[in-house]
Amino acid sequence: MDGLTEAKLRVLAGERSFERGLGYVDAVSGVEVGDGWVRASVRGTERYEVELRLGGRGRPAGTCDCPYGQEGNFCKHLVALGLTVIAQEADLPRQRESARDRARGLDTWLSGLSREELLTLVRDEIAEDRQLRRRLELRAASARGDLAGIRPRIRELLDVGPFAQYGYVDYPDARAYADQAVQAVSAIRSLTAVGRASAAMALAREAIGLLAGVVESVDDSDGWLGQIGADLADAHHDACRAARPDPEELASWLVAHALDDAADLTDIDPLDYEELLGEQGLIALRRYATEAWTANRTGWAEKHLMQRLAKSGRDIDTVIAVHAADLAPNGHTHLLIARELDAAARPAEALEWAERGICETEDLATVDTALVGHLTDRYTKAGRLTDAVTLRRGHFAASRTLLTYQQLRAAARAAACWPPERENALDLLRADAGRVFVDALLDDKDVDATWQAAGEYGAHDGQWLTLADLSRPTRPADALAVYHRLAARLTRETGNHAYEQLVSLLVSIRDCHRHLGTPDDFTTYVSELRTTQKRKRNLVRLMDEYGL
Repeated sequence: MDGLTEAKLRVLAGERSFERGLGYVDAVSGVEVGDGWVRASVRGTERYEVELRLGGRGRPAGTCDCPYGQEGNFCKHLVALGLTVIAQEADLPRQRESARDRARGLDTWLSGLSREELLTLVRDEIAEDRQLRRRLELRAASARGDLAGIRPRIRELLDVGPFAQYGYVDYPDARAYADQAVQAVSAIRSLTAVGRASAAMALAREAIGLLAGVVESVDDSDGWLGQIGADLADAHHDACRAARPDPEELASWLVAHALDDAADLTDIDPLDYEELLGEQGLIALRRYATEAWTANRTGWAEKHLMQRLAKSGRDIDTVIAVHAADLAPNGHTHLLIARELDAAARPAEALEWAERGICETEDLATVDTALVGHLTDRYTKAGRLTDAVTLRRGHFAASRTLLTYQQLRAAARAAACWPPERENALDLLRADAGRVFVDALLDDKDVDATWQAAGEYGAHDGQWLTLADLSRPTRPADALAVYHRLAARLTRETGNHAYEQLVSLLVSIRDCHRHLGTPDDFTTYVSELRTTQKRKRNLVRLMDEYGL
């Protein structure tokens, strides 16, 4: 199987299952090879059926009916089959071709049977295989357009009861349930094909509701039910195209479906039915959507549908009305409205809504920062630089972070008033006596002020390191003291990441000694360090690479 390696098996199974799988290689038998899959039996406590396959992205996956495998795990039996496949890799093309030969041989044999012989064969098989019989019964009912025979069978096919333990379908059984549910989709499509499109449309809607009702009870990690939901949506659309239902009725169902939980399963877009709805249906669609939104103006589904329909009709005022009916307290909705108005070339109204968003946010510390950025950008483009600074100043005062400090600095520099703004901003941060004050000074690259602030208010190791890096050319002795302290801590740690950090510090320490004119002191320091750390071979090797 292409792309399969012991390393991949070890990752998939985990160390314990991989090691246990090594002991089961000789228990693998009955290997069958197909395109992208290998099946076999593995003798364990019992005989287990195992299938190994490549996923859509080339990632090996598999199933096994042992208890551990049924929980969705890549078990030791799968490891054993995988190792067998790797060992037989050179023979896989021959085995695949052999499987194709068997399939061709079966097809040739079946093609040579007479009608009576084929009927006898099928009757014998359905007499022994109940599931095959039921599948063929459903296909026969579909071909006849027998709605009374199909409806109860579809209900059975979408019933999770036979697969659920304690009311839930676990991962190992989800594929089997999905395979069964696919038959329901096929039956619905068959009804359309035999001229019973109206019945197919009704059954598709019923099946969508049934599937939506059980989806939360199924472990759909592989997305099988999502695909079935999409297939049911396609079957419904095809049936509608053939049946040409009443536009008013279709519009009513589309709106009801869009507001139902089943919408997430099918992803049906009412506007995909625009041709079938016609002008009358589209008017009804918008009427029903408006009625639903009017009854629940804060409902997400109602708002989304209204906005979708309004945008399709270029009705910007309705889009704004939907947003305005449920304004977020942090100005986010005001920003959405402003962007819609900007896109509609209505800049004055857009600016008004953005400013309202700032004014109506009670605490600027909680404001949507994108709104502040949007309004600042508009002020700047309009040449209102003082207003931009005022906005950034207010946001910084409410939320004193390094980011809001940087944003205030950018606005104030554009307005040529940064020095006085900086003093006021630093006064606020100094009053907080927090590390943002140190961050701001570092960001300004005010080295001397940062040393004073770090000593007075404290700093974390990352700040000290940044300060030392900035200070090496002008205050090498101070920087050296920081590097020595940080290096001392790292000498007590192990691991390549710690070694890389330590070597980086040693390079900086060497640079400090170069500025101080004391290279001999560095040589002595490194020599002592090599002696105390000599057992850390990766560290010593890394020091050698950097000439330390």
